[in-house]
Amino acid sequence: MSSTQQKNYTLPIVMMILLFGMISFVTNLAAPMGVVLKNQFGVSNFLGMLGNFANFAAYAVMGIPAGKLLEKIGYKKTALLAIVVGFVGVGIQVLSGAAASFGVYLVGAFVAGFSMCMLNTVVNPMLNTLGGGGNKGNQLIQIGGSFNSLMGTLVPILVGALVGEVARANITDIYPVMYMAMGIFALVGIVLYFVNIPEPHITTAKAEKSKYSAWSFRHFVMGAIAIGIYVGIEVGIPGTMMLFISDPATGVVNGASSAGVVAGMYWLLMLVGRFVGASIGAKVSSKTMLTFASGLGLVLVLLAIFSPVSTKMVIPIIQTDPVIAFSTAEVPINVVFLILCGLCTSVMWGGIFNLAVEGLGKYVAAASGIFMMMVCGGGILPLIQNAIADAAGYLTSYWVPFLGLAYLLYYALIGSKNVNKDIPVE
Repeated sequence: MSSTQQKNYTLPIVMMILLFGMISFVTNLAAPMGVVLKNQFGVSNFLGMLGNFANFAAYAVMGIPAGKLLEKIGYKKTALLAIVVGFVGVGIQVLSGAAASFGVYLVGAFVAGFSMCMLNTVVNPMLNTLGGGGNKGNQLIQIGGSFNSLMGTLVPILVGALVGEVARANITDIYPVMYMAMGIFALVGIVLYFVNIPEPHITTAKAEKSKYSAWSFRHFVMGAIAIGIYVGIEVGIPGTMMLFISDPATGVVNGASSAGVVAGMYWLLMLVGRFVGASIGAKVSSKTMLTFASGLGLVLVLLAIFSPVSTKMVIPIIQTDPVIAFSTAEVPINVVFLILCGLCTSVMWGGIFNLAVEGLGKYVAAASGIFMMMVCGGGILPLIQNAIADAAGYLTSYWVPFLGLAYLLYYALIGSKNVNKDIPVE
C-alpha cells in the first residue's frame, strides 16, 4: 500500500472508529435500562433484561441480510442506512417514555438492534481490511474497540447519574442520553455522506455458484459460536452486576446512581484493556491474546462466585454528583473480581473475529453477516443468566459466563485452527 493510499484511508478509518463507538453507546444503553424498567414497571430481573434481549435479538434476524447488503450496496450505503434505522430506533424509545409503555420500549430496542447489527457488519471487516488482516488488522479493530469501550464506560454512569435514586427510576429520566444518541447519529450520518469509503468486498458482477461458503470452514463456524458466547459474557457480567448492586434486598450500594458508577468501572477497565491490546496487537497474536484473556477470566469469575459477600473492598470510582470527580466506594470483593473481568473481555472481540475470518478470502463479507447474526448471544445469555439470578441468586448466575469463558479458551487453543485450507478462496 503506498503512502498516498494510506493517507487517503485515514478519514475512512476515523469514521469506522466513530461508528464503533456509536455501536457501544446505543447497545450499552440496554443493560442499565434494565434497572429503570425493573423499577418503573415492577418487573423481575428476567423481564428487566428483555430490552437488552430485544436489542440483540435483532442480530439474529438482520445478521445475514446485513452481510448481503454489504456485498450488494457496499460499506458506505449500508452504514448510512444503519444510521437512519438507529435514529428511528432511539426515537421510538423516546416515545416509549412519553407513553410510559414497556412494549413500545421493546419495539424501539429491537429497531435499534437492527442498526447496531448493520453497523457492526460494516466496521469490523472494514477495519480488518484497512489494516491488511493478520495482526495489523487485529490492532486496528482493538483501536476501534478502545473508543467503543469509552462510550460503554460513559453510558451506565450517565444513566445512573440521570436516574439517581432507584425508587423514582423512569424512562423519561434517560431522555438526555437518548437525545445525545440521536444527535450523534445525525452528525455521523451527515459527515459519512460526504466521505469516500473504499469498497473492497462489493459485488459488481453476478456471483458464480460455489459449493463452498463461509460455513464450510470449521474454524469460522466455531468462531461464530464463540462471538455469540463472548457478547453474552461481555453484556451479562456488568448487566447482572448492576442489578445485583442496585437491588435494595442486597444492600450493596445506595441507589442506581452509585450502581451505575460502579458498573461503569467495568467498561473503564475494558477501555484500559483495549488500549493495551491496541498497543501490543501488532506483536502478540490473536490466539495468545484470547488464550490469556479467557483463562484469566475463568479464574476471576470463579473467585467472584465463591468469595464471601461480607468481605468488602474500597475501589476508586468516578462520581457524578454533585460534580464529576474521582471518589471511592466500598463494595463486596465479588464485585471487584467482576469489574476486573473487563480487562479480559476487552480484547476478545477483535481476537475472535480475526481468528475466525483468517484465510476466508472472498467469503469475508458474507462471514461478517453471519458473525452479526450470532451476536444475538448478547441477548440470550444475559436472559438465561438473569432467569438463574431470579431463581438461585445473582452470584450463582455467574456459572453462565464461566461456561462461556471455558468455550472461548477451547476455541483459542484448538478450535481456531484452519483445517480447511484446501478450499479455494480467491
